[in-house]
Amino acid sequence: MIDYSDEKIIDEVVNEFGKLAAIPRQSGHEQAVSDYLVTAFENIGCTVHQDEVNNVIADLPATAGKENMPIIALQAHMDMVCVAEPGKKYDPLKDPIKLIRNDKYLTADGTSLGADDGIGIAKILFIMKNLQVHGPLRAIITVDEEQGMTGAMNLDAKYLSDVQYFINCDSENYDELTLGSAGSVNIDFNRQLTFATPQGSRAYKISLKGLKGGHSGMEINTGRANAIRCMGLLLRAIDEAGISYELASFTGGKARNSIPAEGEVIITALVDKENIWDIIQAEKAQYMDKYGMCDGGIEFELTEAAMPKQVMSEQDRDSLINLIVMLHSGVYSMSMVIPSLVETSANLGKISLMDNNVLNVMYFPRSSNDSKLEEFILQADILAELTGFTAVIGTKSPGWKERKDSKLADIMQKVFEEQNGQPMKVETIHAGLECGWHLAKNPNLDIVSIGVTTIDIHSPEEKLELWTVAPQVKLIWETIKRLS
Repeated sequence: MIDYSDEKIIDEVVNEFGKLAAIPRQSGHEQAVSDYLVTAFENIGCTVHQDEVNNVIADLPATAGKENMPIIALQAHMDMVCVAEPGKKYDPLKDPIKLIRNDKYLTADGTSLGADDGIGIAKILFIMKNLQVHGPLRAIITVDEEQGMTGAMNLDAKYLSDVQYFINCDSENYDELTLGSAGSVNIDFNRQLTFATPQGSRAYKISLKGLKGGHSGMEINTGRANAIRCMGLLLRAIDEAGISYELASFTGGKARNSIPAEGEVIITALVDKENIWDIIQAEKAQYMDKYGMCDGGIEFELTEAAMPKQVMSEQDRDSLINLIVMLHSGVYSMSMVIPSLVETSANLGKISLMDNNVLNVMYFPRSSNDSKLEEFILQADILAELTGFTAVIGTKSPGWKERKDSKLADIMQKVFEEQNGQPMKVETIHAGLECGWHLAKNPNLDIVSIGVTTIDIHSPEEKLELWTVAPQVKLIWETIKRLS
């Protein structure tokens, strides 16, 4: 094994990551990055298969004398959540991520970084290039983890059936060993809108900005506000104040699994701007009372707008606001086994107008208790019926239950403590990981999840703690050596 310094490891892993950052790879648009990975793994000497959904499976032969050792799989996902700060010109389907590096952090210029999970891929490429003694290794790089887990869902079980040890590289803290995660279900509320000619004499754009947003699994218990819900409550307050208004548009959020940090509506009304502003200020005071200590950067902007050509019908408007206000967003219940762990939550992730004037509201419940997910599905059906929406229930992603007799976990804990002089934390997390799908296809997998330390993922403030890269690489190196 080559004796790399920490600085050398960091530089080479970041170099691998930079190549990925140059390729737009929003969930559902992974063809280009998948093609790149096929070539990258072939150049290492792997036998590579690209499946029908663009998952990449790369097998690196064992070194001499290690051919009969158990297969070890290293896994990451190639897609990323693409979000930008307000006002940033950024097309996630065309623009590369512009990296900014200092002594401590790797960040992006006004957008999400994509370290979730590009840094996992970069580590795997670096390890497979440089590890000199090992048994058979398999890299499994999946698509669409962030939206629908269709990569893990459609991965052929034959690529897991002969694997004994499985290391997922998609966790967010270098000193944590993840042994379980939550399941989830995608729920979409859709409504065909009817439009009318506006009757109001003035048009206004109301923008909500300045919220922290973040990952709907890892940050859901931080008390952060949801911009879509806040905007829905504001419109409800305008109505309760007796102001007749029409709703032309309502947009907010970036992704199903990202807490919305901003939202925007365009309304028409018969009243002056000052009347609307007074209600906004009163609503902001209510907001600060609820969220000021944990998410106090909220900013409302009220500007005059061009008169829209059409507005939603009154019934459509009221149904939308009622749905937004009634949908639970945030922590729903805590674990009875691990008191600090969120058991069940839900995120109101994105609202947008699709083709054919269909309004789409993305909703994302998570839970380590399958019965609680079924409860949310039942609630969704009832709420849709009450509000005139159609509830589209996606495939449930299975949770991942902790394995008590994991040889892989034992070895990794020992290696980490030897290398770092401190014990490794063992966690079950509320975020969703692909491990549940992999275990469903091979229940005998000895599986763990690890990762470098990343902060504020799924947001423009996302950053990677550079110094945590080398300990992760060394942990995987030594673990492979002992397993081989």
